[in-house]
Amino acid sequence: MLLTDKTILVTGGNSGIGEAIVLAAAAEGANIVIDYVTHPEEAHKLVKRVQGAGGQAISVQADVSRVSDIQKMIQQAVDSFGKLDVMVNNAGIETRTSVLDTTEEQYDRVLEVNLKSAFFGTQRAAQQFIAQKTGGLILNISSVHEDWPMPGNIAYCLSKGGVRMLTRTAGVELGKHGVRVVNLAPGAVETPINTSTMADPEKMKALDDAIPLGRMAHPEEIAKLAVFLASGESSYMTATTVFLDGGIMQGSVGL
Repeated sequence: MLLTDKTILVTGGNSGIGEAIVLAAAAEGANIVIDYVTHPEEAHKLVKRVQGAGGQAISVQADVSRVSDIQKMIQQAVDSFGKLDVMVNNAGIETRTSVLDTTEEQYDRVLEVNLKSAFFGTQRAAQQFIAQKTGGLILNISSVHEDWPMPGNIAYCLSKGGVRMLTRTAGVELGKHGVRVVNLAPGAVETPINTSTMADPEKMKALDDAIPLGRMAHPEEIAKLAVFLASGESSYMTATTVFLDGGIMQGSVGL
């Protein structure tokens, strides 16, 4: 059990990659805090699944674009399980819009959910780790698009580029406190954010052809790496990104 007695908070934990991380971490003995902003019934079902398998979990409704909500869910994690060990900044959205047609509202919303939340999630989790004197891990779920252009999705790319530099700089700043900061950057994954692509056979063929391994990742494959990063097995890793993309970054730009 790689994560026995560790408390892990997963933002956007009720679907997609977040849900897969919740289930994988719980199976390795972690106490789980599931953040959600909508669809409370899905979060509650996930709590029941974890508990039914003998694990411990709670769900917290929080809008990660609000710093007060980030602080609230960290406090609920501590109140419920006594401490926080791993903060997974997973929540994310996109607009699929270009530099010429992205509105101010779209830009602000993507940057708030994807980057502002990761920044203050990192800050508040690090403050909690330091107060506990335990060290800890901040795991940011980034994307290949932190480094790889995706024309037609510019706000998303900007947000993930910001997460890359957040991870590198915060990892350097926080190392002396025993706090690690790591990005996990997937390529294309079978999650709700890619529903429109998965529903279009032509787009799916083009995508599969561009991936050396010939397919999208399953969320569970991302979650397995997240568990490794959250465990003591990765204790010398910080201020860096781990890519898990099936080789897609070696293919054509923009898919």
